[in-house]
Amino acid sequence: MICCTNAFSQNDALANEYYKNGDFEKALLEYKKLYAQSPSNINYISQIVSTHQQLEQYDASETFLLKLLERLNYPAFFVELGYNYQLKNDLQNATNYYNQALSSIDTNVNNVFSIARSFQSHSLLSETIAAYEKAMVLKPDLNFQLQLAQIYGEQGNIEKMFTSYIDFAKSNQAALSIIKRSINDFISENSTNENNVLLRKILLKNLQQDQDLIWNDLLSWLFIQQKEFGKAFIQEKAIFNRQPESLNRIEELAQIALSENENDIAKEILSYIIDTAQDTDTLLNAHYNLLQLETEISSKSNFQTINNQYLELFKKFGTYAQTLNLQIAYGHFLAFYMNETDKAIVFLEKTLELPLTELEKAEVKLELGDILVLQENFNKALIYYTQIQRNLKNSTISQEARFKVAKASYYKGDFKWAESQLKILKASTSQLIANDALDLKLLISDYKYEDSLQTALKLYSKSDLLAFQNRNDEAISLLEKILQEHKTEPIVAQALFKQAQLFEIKQEFTKAEANYTALIDNYSDGILIDNAYFALAELYENHLNQPEKAKALYEKIIFNHQDSIYFVEARKKYRALRGDAIN
Repeated sequence: MICCTNAFSQNDALANEYYKNGDFEKALLEYKKLYAQSPSNINYISQIVSTHQQLEQYDASETFLLKLLERLNYPAFFVELGYNYQLKNDLQNATNYYNQALSSIDTNVNNVFSIARSFQSHSLLSETIAAYEKAMVLKPDLNFQLQLAQIYGEQGNIEKMFTSYIDFAKSNQAALSIIKRSINDFISENSTNENNVLLRKILLKNLQQDQDLIWNDLLSWLFIQQKEFGKAFIQEKAIFNRQPESLNRIEELAQIALSENENDIAKEILSYIIDTAQDTDTLLNAHYNLLQLETEISSKSNFQTINNQYLELFKKFGTYAQTLNLQIAYGHFLAFYMNETDKAIVFLEKTLELPLTELEKAEVKLELGDILVLQENFNKALIYYTQIQRNLKNSTISQEARFKVAKASYYKGDFKWAESQLKILKASTSQLIANDALDLKLLISDYKYEDSLQTALKLYSKSDLLAFQNRNDEAISLLEKILQEHKTEPIVAQALFKQAQLFEIKQEFTKAEANYTALIDNYSDGILIDNAYFALAELYENHLNQPEKAKALYEKIIFNHQDSIYFVEARKKYRALRGDAIN
């Protein structure tokens, strides 16, 4: 029996191979052998019919199908007969058989499954729609809205497609995420896009007729795709007011707004969470995110106010394990913004005395190490980083600590040791750490042999340290020294790029543009060219209001740098600027 099964399977594969290669006569012979052994196998029947048609043997195909109908009650064969007549340009007979197939649904509604599938296999979309619609009228429990939506999409009937997807979602809310992904192929980030306007009207009309929360959910999702986070927030509040069990959705919206640098609405959402939250963890997380945002957007004159906010929170919630994230953030704020590094170290060393897990201790030590690097107290920083590696071997935070060891060694000019650590990290389980490690290793290995004293590389690593210390003006000046005194060395490209990034931080966008342009003009064959294209495109799009220039640069990445890490994002942004739907 096993031998027979294997032979049967081999014959099937052989027939399919002949068909795929266009050797239809041999395929037909093999399919007929298979059919003789299994005369009710629909797949073999379909392949025999299709192979006859490929050979333009329409009469043979018709005779075969008519004999089958005498033996098998399978109304989908009416579709096949109709299609066979259509191939002969006999549309009258084709229509007659299509109608017979559709009429068979009246007799047995379950015939719709094979009939619709057969229609669709021949791209007879109008007939497929008619089959599904007839079946739903006869048996309202059947729901083919998802299939209909996909067909309407193929036809380009966007309004009916949206309506069908939404009708399906209403009765199958578990499938809402699938529906969103399907609809997403037909809308864009542009709220004035015709499809976006149409979808919004359909959703608002449904919301007016029916207060089901699914309409608020879909409207919120649409507004998020359009980056209209304020409108999405209105919908999320409406959902929360009806279902006040959790603020998770509103927390997610806050995170999306933060990631998109929509700071005003992010601040509004976080403030709402603080006013509304009942559980301490949600409240603390919102306070943490709000303080991080305020720190990022505030000038030095507001730092004391932020400092007082941290102290008020510690007074209210205490300095326990539950407020650990806030304590680490406060240590970072004291060191990197208030320039009170000693005070930050004392504060975090006291945090280490709390009853913390090894992972929580590692998070504190990682921040302490960074503050010690800020002080250029490299040896003590290395102690903390090494403790993390020893206590949490092979963990992500251990790999992060190893990277910081390499970075500290790089900062102080010990390139050999830094390189040895970075070689290990290239295989990190964290893709982000692995990429950062590879970038730093390439920087060191590419430029350390340019001169025996490694003068330019030491200047560059020093400027990198100054940037880490938020001493951006000094870093820019040091990079300028490299540009002026080491003009013939390859590290100039790296210096131009780093300096441009610092100009962006200082919001000196015209200077950043000049640097990126110089890099593109003079180092087009270098490893930083796609970085420069993408950074300059972002600059044009987000700060210099020159979308056409941005689009041209994204296009360069798409056509000339398909292996770039920016390829996917560049394609998305290019299509958005061109006004395409997002795929």
